[in-house]
Amino acid sequence: MAASAVLHSRRTPAAVPGSPGFPVYIPGANAERDLPTLHAFIDAHPLAILVTHAADGLVATHVPVLLDRAAGPNGSLTFHLARANAHARSLIEAPTESLVIFSGPDAYISPEWYATKRETGRVVPTWNYVAVHAYGTPRTFDDAADLRAHLDALTARHEGQRPQPWQVGDAPADYIAQQMTAIVGVRFAIERLEGKWKMSQNRPAADIDGVIRGLGASPASRDREVADIVRERRPDTA
Repeated sequence: MAASAVLHSRRTPAAVPGSPGFPVYIPGANAERDLPTLHAFIDAHPLAILVTHAADGLVATHVPVLLDRAAGPNGSLTFHLARANAHARSLIEAPTESLVIFSGPDAYISPEWYATKRETGRVVPTWNYVAVHAYGTPRTFDDAADLRAHLDALTARHEGQRPQPWQVGDAPADYIAQQMTAIVGVRFAIERLEGKWKMSQNRPAADIDGVIRGLGASPASRDREVADIVRERRPDTA
């Protein structure tokens, strides 16, 4: 599914397996519970933040991930960390529940755009954004064959559409083997998955129209992208 379709989808919400509720604050109007939509968003935004409460406190690492939609009820992620990273050492020594955060387009929302501002003045700024949170317990692996398969798949995912795609095998074998000793693979079975599309759904229709116009007139392409999502995500009653 194309990135724009991922962001704009207005599927009827369906429960995501393993999601008894929303630990993160997600008002009902902003919640996305459709599993294919959440998976498509992850695929379209593969650079994530892994957050773990380790023995010495919170640690976070940016990681490019691969999603296997068919692994388990919610899918599974695979990624790797530098072996020298304390985050990797903490997961090797004591695997613990962690959070993987995926972020999408976002934009500042000015109250000047609201019709309500002119009517009552009772308005304040806010921020629109899209985010998906995945919860699970990371499990590390360092088998050379498994690591190579992961690196081949990750490279193919991002090189595959290029006119002359680079492959791991293009580099000298001894160099790749040396590089692989410096990383640790991680498998992350998704136990719970949450999506939040905060796109002005709580505002009156006239305010939503103002947000679309305000963002649509911005010179920033990201603002205009958010304007499109606000338009597609507006409630049927607005």
